[in-house]
Amino acid sequence: MLQAMQAVKRDVELMQFRSDILIAVGSNQRSFAGTPEETLKTAYVQLEKAGGVIRNASPFYATPCFPAGAGPDYVNAALSLRWNSTPGDIISALHRIEAELGRERVQRWGQRTVDLDLIAVGDQVLPDRETYARWRELPLAQQMKETPDQLILPHPRMHERAFVLVPLADVAPDWVHPVTGQTVVQMRDALDPALRAEVVPL
Repeated sequence: MLQAMQAVKRDVELMQFRSDILIAVGSNQRSFAGTPEETLKTAYVQLEKAGGVIRNASPFYATPCFPAGAGPDYVNAALSLRWNSTPGDIISALHRIEAELGRERVQRWGQRTVDLDLIAVGDQVLPDRETYARWRELPLAQQMKETPDQLILPHPRMHERAFVLVPLADVAPDWVHPVTGQTVVQMRDALDPALRAEVVPL
């Protein structure tokens, strides 16, 4: 009976996580696959091999390196996927693909061959609203030093970043942030126009 109940619980979890998987992608270094654009295309193939189904992909954008001066400019994009898996399994798959494409986690916000950021899984707030609020409100100086030891969803910095929101508006404009109630388009349009203008279609 216990096993049956656990199986039902997992089936319910998987049903919750099948759609509205939002991922921001970026690269500012060559990999074995080639240029940043070629690296991201290879990552897309790897995502589908891992079980994700890409529903929509934004165009590629050129964006200034963040933070300023940390390296070459980026190629960024966003994806909307279906993925019959839990958030923990998804983030593990993303980290595995990053490693396969040469990502080395040496410096926070440092240069990288590929960055696959899990932005949101449906309307889930993980691990809980209190923890989410702490990371969302973390001062910049602490952001540059501290890394969560657990998955935080939605991504606590998404509302601040044009390089996330501009591409994301191409693939999920009507997705609603489960804490703030804002859509992707509303978050994008609330940014400083100068920041939005830095994100240029390739």
